[in-house]
Amino acid sequence: MRKVIKAVEDAFREKGLGRVQMPPKLYVFYQKYHGDMRSMPCYLEAFDVSAVKVVNAHPFNRAEHDLPTVMATIILIDPKTGFPLAVMDGTHITNMRTGAAGAVASKYLAKREPRVVGLVGAGAQARTQLMSHAASCESLDAVRVWSPNREEVERFVEEAKDLYGNSISIASASTVEETVKEADIVITCTPSREPLVKREWVIPGMHFNCVGADAPGKEELEPSILKGTKIVVDDWEQAAHSGEINVPLSKGTLNRNDVYGEIGEVVSGLKPGRRSPDEITIFCSTGLAIQDAVTAKLVYDEAKERNIGMWIELVSE
Repeated sequence: MRKVIKAVEDAFREKGLGRVQMPPKLYVFYQKYHGDMRSMPCYLEAFDVSAVKVVNAHPFNRAEHDLPTVMATIILIDPKTGFPLAVMDGTHITNMRTGAAGAVASKYLAKREPRVVGLVGAGAQARTQLMSHAASCESLDAVRVWSPNREEVERFVEEAKDLYGNSISIASASTVEETVKEADIVITCTPSREPLVKREWVIPGMHFNCVGADAPGKEELEPSILKGTKIVVDDWEQAAHSGEINVPLSKGTLNRNDVYGEIGEVVSGLKPGRRSPDEITIFCSTGLAIQDAVTAKLVYDEAKERNIGMWIELVSE
């Protein structure tokens, strides 16, 4: 995870400096199945890394088909020739790079030495968000987690205690309010289309990593929370279309001037991050193709070094 955090931070910096090609996600909606598919190409010239990811989001997959909600396939491309270097599963890569993005955002936007993290959601993304914050926040000593699925919460807590219980207190919460109140960092990672976090629970100095809203109509925060806070997005076009800000923007209760900037601008030093201990900050994470590409390159290099994988002929003369 530490390698992925560094790679994602570097990718954000490159985007902030305007040195990447990354069209907004292209969506195809499967409305009768309550799902969608996204295509995500990119090129980071400075790193000579290019990739395209195809990824779905089907919230009812686990309950109805015993499949993950999110599944992905990544093709890593040689920019010099266009040759497909590798075809790889992108599901775990997606989870890892999204978790890493949360840690990068917390580094620049959360208050110094955060102690308490509140996790709204207990699925795959909650696991990598906790993994990344445990790896990057030495001051972290307590985590509270909530999900509408109590069995899911108990499984999460049991797993997390095995992994982090020696240094971090892990506890389930009975309500969203219990999870959020007094937390230094709140991470929302659900597929909700109704606000879960209320304005009255928010305290000065709180930082939010909003991960779950990744398609039009999704939102996890009460819109009034967004007004008067420092909102940082990963990409304006994607966030306006499908991130935490998409619903308030569509209703006219928020506009572009309410958005402080992109995380790449903060990481690259073009804009300062947190400026005061009492500032309320929000990171709107929709997931960028450049995060996938740099993480896939890490996997590819490691696989070659360890001789893991299957060699196949994809292109013939």
